[in-house]
Amino acid sequence: MNESVAGGTTADQLRSIIERIENLEEEKANLSADIREIYAEAKGNGFDVKALRTIIRLRKKDDHERMEEEAVLATYMHALGMADPSE
Repeated sequence: MNESVAGGTTADQLRSIIERIENLEEEKANLSADIREIYAEAKGNGFDVKALRTIIRLRKKDDHERMEEEAVLATYMHALGMADPSE
């Protein structure tokens, strides 16, 4: 290990990086707890949490990507006899 790491600027940079990551990890944990509370509230109000998670996942995708995914899913469901035959 070179001398600047042991007692100088590089050690300060490393400490700063580690502390910033630790702070962000703590913020992430707090946000995750907040999200869990919102899902618990939704469940308490009678909403289906699994459906909410699916909607949130789908809203992150652009329209084209979502339509493509739905088309593949419909194709597979038809092939397995799980879809309405009139579709």
